[in-house]
Amino acid sequence: MQLEDSLRIAPASTPGATEVLKNNDIFLVSLPDSSIPAGYPGGLGLYFRDTRFLSRHELLLNGYQPILLSSGVRFSHFCQCDLTNPEIRNEEGKLLAPMESLHLRLLRFINGALHQRLRLTNYGYQTTRLTLLLKLGADYRDIFELRGTLRPKRGAILPFCAGREGLAFRYQGLDNQTRRTMIIWDPVPEDVLAEGDDVALVYHLELHPKDRAYFYWRIIPELETEPAGLIIVKEGDLRASFTRLAAQQKKAYYHWYESCTRLESDRPRINQMLNQALSDLWILQTRYPEGLGIDAGIPWYATLFGRDALITAWQILPINPDLARETLRLLACYQGKTLDPVREEEPGKIIHEIRRGEMANCHEILHTPYYGSIDSTLWFIILLGDYIIWSKDLHFLEEMRSPLQAALDWCCNYGDKDGDGYIEYEGSRHGGLQNQGWKDSWDGVPDTEGKPVQPPIALVEVQGYLYAAYRRACHLFSLLKERDQANFYARKAADLRQRFLKDFWVRKGNYLGLALDGNKRLIPTVASNMGQVLFTGILPPQKARQVADRLFSRDMFSGWGIRTLSRREKAYNPISYHNGSVWPHDNSIIAMGLRYYGFLREVQELASALYDAALRFPYFRLPELFCGFDRRPFASPIRYPVACEPQAWATGSILALLQACLGLKCTTEGLIIQSPLLPTGIQELYLSGMRIHGAKVELEFVRRNGHILCFPTKREGELKITIAT
Repeated sequence: MQLEDSLRIAPASTPGATEVLKNNDIFLVSLPDSSIPAGYPGGLGLYFRDTRFLSRHELLLNGYQPILLSSGVRFSHFCQCDLTNPEIRNEEGKLLAPMESLHLRLLRFINGALHQRLRLTNYGYQTTRLTLLLKLGADYRDIFELRGTLRPKRGAILPFCAGREGLAFRYQGLDNQTRRTMIIWDPVPEDVLAEGDDVALVYHLELHPKDRAYFYWRIIPELETEPAGLIIVKEGDLRASFTRLAAQQKKAYYHWYESCTRLESDRPRINQMLNQALSDLWILQTRYPEGLGIDAGIPWYATLFGRDALITAWQILPINPDLARETLRLLACYQGKTLDPVREEEPGKIIHEIRRGEMANCHEILHTPYYGSIDSTLWFIILLGDYIIWSKDLHFLEEMRSPLQAALDWCCNYGDKDGDGYIEYEGSRHGGLQNQGWKDSWDGVPDTEGKPVQPPIALVEVQGYLYAAYRRACHLFSLLKERDQANFYARKAADLRQRFLKDFWVRKGNYLGLALDGNKRLIPTVASNMGQVLFTGILPPQKARQVADRLFSRDMFSGWGIRTLSRREKAYNPISYHNGSVWPHDNSIIAMGLRYYGFLREVQELASALYDAALRFPYFRLPELFCGFDRRPFASPIRYPVACEPQAWATGSILALLQACLGLKCTTEGLIIQSPLLPTGIQELYLSGMRIHGAKVELEFVRRNGHILCFPTKREGELKITIAT
């Protein structure tokens, strides 16, 4: 099956859904009918560097709003929206256009700017005279304002300026930067009407039967470096550049696609889901001044998050190991250098989040960058270790030698504040995060009474990460031929493993508790955090078996995935952010742990559940999270209302779940494929172009007589492949 065929059909938009486009550090979120209505709640708009540069975009025909026929985004970057008209009459009641006699097709993509082409066709039997309005506005709200942060003062919206070639909205920020939104057009509108700070572009047109009219707009968000002058556009430039830049964008996507492991099954919908994940990973990448990064999610987290980027790169190592290398290199640039208690920076610590908008520039928020993450540093070490095993890139290991040591020093010193061998956090005293694990909402770490756990808090999964980090450090220093260092971290890992069960195991119930509180008391809350411990290997097999059984009990497993919190807990709420919802990335990490211990039935059940869920969401795309209600016959998973879509580690989950099923394991000796599985319903799966140890390999997985067989069909370069059943 060709790529174009696998992406031909997209699910219809669902209530509350939006269409998303992104390229580099510009992204657009609109309603499916292409509109951004004035005053619409939520995060609709065109954004650049954490600021909304376009807050209104409404098309009207003679004052009537067009009717949506369909909309869809191809390869996550090219949108087509088809609209038609209601019955249009003038003020005297004369019929100007019968219902559904006009067709509007809006094409849009982002390539350094938002590019749009509208084609308006008259399919009626009579000549039609119409007035087309495009209403535009720019409020220049910081993303944190849109998320609810109140500002005592804002900058000033400046009067727009207009010329024959276009117009410019402008805003003078409190950070002394002028932001502007350039609107370049072809053809020139008959009039530009002011509506407060917004404008309406007015086009009068006459369309004979079967006639078409074309309109082009380029919307450019930028930081003004010189007095606002309008770009001089020659006649026809927008038309020619629209086609050229769209082709350039498509070529860039195919370059990314060819660099990834290609995945093809015998089920077209599964192929679309897998290819959607690849295209989402492409648009979520952003080129920062220091290097290439993976943004966490759209719209709220379209920036670099340490934890999210590292986990996503880890999830997709078999698909594109280059992203792991670039992510590690970028985060090393931001690695903590000094002690700053306000931003929680400490030497060797990896960032939580960085922002580049007006509020960050004015230090109204801490994200310049902000370091309030207890586990990003651990994931930095884990990813580095796994990337080196996967790639054998020893030159890169030498490059990362200093950041690796700094990260490990942070673990032993600043991360372990009381010297008990565990990593804990106290929470911010300066307006940052109170919870600093991956469940970082204010109520995301509850005790059995539903109240927030008292800090300092040692989360159960963080200690598992620490064990995994020490184990990988031992291996990395062995490769660097530093035996003393290798032995030191081997001893640290062994000591941690010996003490871990004594402190975190809940004997009444046989499972791992959520955390140790500030008094070193075990918090026995039943949460998914215990499942993330599995991939680290810190548990003996019999204890891992008991953890797996607890995760798949009815109060934890919804049928669509494992909940973040047991429905027996007082804090349980299936519509909450962290206390009973289902997070795909959480489930994918658990699946990797289930595979580690050989719990194959559970791996297949979990992967099949998440794949079934994905097939019921728009574009077969897993959102950041969804509600934790039980699965019912003939029902779909229930959307969480403000989840990011696409979101990086949810996207990576699709691919990590597949890795867990296939039993792909890289060692220093080569590739091991152990007891492969396929999600329910898939009979055949092909992987091609998978890069490992500098070689390339193609694999075929086939279901025969209830067993999954694997056949290496091609390899380029030297690579040992072992198939174990």
